[in-house]
Amino acid sequence: MKFSLAISALLVASASAFAPSAFAPKKSTAMSMAFSSEIFKPEEVTLSGTTETIVRGGRDLFPLLPKAFEGIKKIGVIGWGSQAPAQAQNLKDSIAESGADIQLTIGLREGSSSFAEAEAVGFSKEDGTLGEMFEVISQSDLAIVLISDAAQAKLYKEIFAAMKPGAVLGLSHGFLLGYLDSINESFPEDMDVIAVCPKGMGPSVRRLYEQGKEVNGAGINSSFAVHQDKSGRATEIALGWGVALGSPFMFETTLRSEYCSDIYGERGILLGAVHGIVESLFRRYQRQGMTAEQAFIESSESITGNIVKTISTQGIKAVYDQLNDEDKVIFKQAYSASYKPAKEILQEIYDEVSSGNEIRTVIMQGDRLDKYPVGKIDGTETWKVGEQVRNSRDEDNIPLNPFTAGVYIATMIAQCDVLLEAGHPYSEVVNESVIEAVDSLCPYMHYRGIAFMVDNCSFTAKTGSRKWAPRFDYILEQLAFTAVDNGIPVSEELIAEFENHSVHAAVEECCKLRPTVDISCTAETSTKEIVIQ
Repeated sequence: MKFSLAISALLVASASAFAPSAFAPKKSTAMSMAFSSEIFKPEEVTLSGTTETIVRGGRDLFPLLPKAFEGIKKIGVIGWGSQAPAQAQNLKDSIAESGADIQLTIGLREGSSSFAEAEAVGFSKEDGTLGEMFEVISQSDLAIVLISDAAQAKLYKEIFAAMKPGAVLGLSHGFLLGYLDSINESFPEDMDVIAVCPKGMGPSVRRLYEQGKEVNGAGINSSFAVHQDKSGRATEIALGWGVALGSPFMFETTLRSEYCSDIYGERGILLGAVHGIVESLFRRYQRQGMTAEQAFIESSESITGNIVKTISTQGIKAVYDQLNDEDKVIFKQAYSASYKPAKEILQEIYDEVSSGNEIRTVIMQGDRLDKYPVGKIDGTETWKVGEQVRNSRDEDNIPLNPFTAGVYIATMIAQCDVLLEAGHPYSEVVNESVIEAVDSLCPYMHYRGIAFMVDNCSFTAKTGSRKWAPRFDYILEQLAFTAVDNGIPVSEELIAEFENHSVHAAVEECCKLRPTVDISCTAETSTKEIVIQ
C-alpha cells in the first residue's frame, strides 16, 4: 500500500476523541489513497481536494478474472448469513462467465439448517460445491469467511488451523482484526489476509448484480484492504473478488479503518439513527395535529421516498437547494437544532467502536442469543401505520418535508464529520455515511419497513441498530425538538458550514459512479431475505 493511516484513536480512544469540535471541520484531515494493479486499471479521482485511486467494475472485466485468481483452484465461502448467499452466487456466476477453472464451495456447520437453503440455489454435496465448513476451509486456496462476527471471534483459532499453507484468508469486515487487537493476538504470518467489503447488505449485493446483467453490470460499491501480502498478489486477488461481486467501483482502506467506520456507520445514519429519527418525528408530527398516516408520510416516507432518492443521484445539498425560501427556514431550524445532539451520540458510538467496547458488546450479545433471541422491531404504531401507508402509496407524490430533511441531513453530516475528524478518507466517509444509506438500505425500508432493512443486515449490524436507535430517538426529543419549540436561534455559522461543506463535492463525484440501475426490491431474486415473525 502507498498510504499511511494516521488514526491514533482506532484502538484506544484518546483524550481528544472525547472533546471534538462541535461543528463541521473547516479543513478535513482525511488521508489520500493510492494503489497499483498490473491486471486492472486503477484511476485517480479527486474527492474534495484529496486524490484517491479506484478501480471501476463491470462485466466486461470478467475475462480478467482467471489472471486475477491465478493459482486459485478452489474458493470456499464459509457461512450463509447476510453476505454469504449473495457473494457466493455472484462469484459462482462471474467465474463461470469468465471461463476460469475454479470450483466454488459453500462451507457450513455440520447439521446447519442452511444446507437446505444453499441446495435450493444450486449448491450440493454431490458435486462438491457444499460441505462441512472446516473441511472446505482446509481445501480452499481462498477461504472467504462470512460467518457472523461473533462466531469468528469464537472460532478463529480453528479457522486458522484448518487453512492450508499458502492459502488466502478473505473477510468482508474488519471485526475479527478488532477482536484480535483487543486480546493482543494477530493473524498467522504465513498467509495473505485480504478483505472485500460491499457497502450494503447482502441481499442488495445480489439483487443489483442480477439486475445489472444486461447493462454491463451493477452492484454495490466495495472497499478492499490488504492486511497481509505474503504472496505479493493480494491486491490483484482482492480486486478480482470485488469485480466478480459486481462492484461498480472499489476503493482501498485498511481493516482497522474499515471496522471502525463500518460498525460505527450502521449504528448511525445507516440503521440506528434513521430508526430513531422516524420514531421521534412520527410522534412529533402527531402532537402537531397530523393524522398517524400523514405523520408517517411526512417522516419515514419523506426520507425513503424523496430525500434519499435526491441524494443518490444529485448529492446531499441538492435536497436543500430545491427548497423554497419558506421551507429553507424550516430546514435551517431543524438542522441547527439537530446537528450537535446527533453528533454527541455519533462521537460516543465512534469512541465505543474504536476502543473495542462495541466489539465486546456484539460478542456478549451472541453469547446471550440462545436465551434472548433477536426480536421484532416493527411492532410499534409507527410501523403498523407504515404498512397501511405503503398499501395505498402514491410513489410520485411523496412530499419533501423540510423539517424531516433538516433532522436527517444534520445527522448524516454529523456522521461524516466524526469520520473526517478521525482521518478516514472521503471514499470511506461517503460510502459508509451516504451511499450505503441511499442506494442499499433505505430502499429496503421503503419497500417493507424498518425491520426488513435492519434484519437483512449482519448480526453485528442488527445488534447495534437495536442498541443505539433509542438513543437517537431520546436525544432528538429531549434536545433538538425542544430547542426548536423554545425558539433557540438558528446557528448561522453552522448553516454556513453546511452550505460550504467539503463533503458535498465528494458525494457529487461519487454519484457519478453509482450503480447503472436503481435497486428493485420487487424483482425476483435468488438471494436470502429475512422477515422475523
